Amino acid sequence: MPTEAEFLALQSRVSELEDRLQFLYRRLGIDYADPGSDPALSSQFQDALRRGNKIEAIKIYRESTGVGLAEAKRAVDEIEVRLGH
Repeated sequence: MPTEAEFLALQSRVSELEDRLQFLYRRLGIDYADPGSDPALSSQFQDALRRGNKIEAIKIYRESTGVGLAEAKRAVDEIEVRLGH
């Protein structure tokens, strides 16, 4: 069981790493989306990408987020890269 000092050190390190990630997101122009609200995590969305049905994936993304076609396409393109599809 970690001591209070070890716990505080770990908490500080996690905070530092979160700050670095935030810096990288800003530097790379990437928006961070909470995974709980990310339509890319829906099974329908991932199935569409796995099948190579990008149009369906864009449609699902638009329905989930309410964004326009161009923004949805851009987001799906970024998600494909992130997920390695």
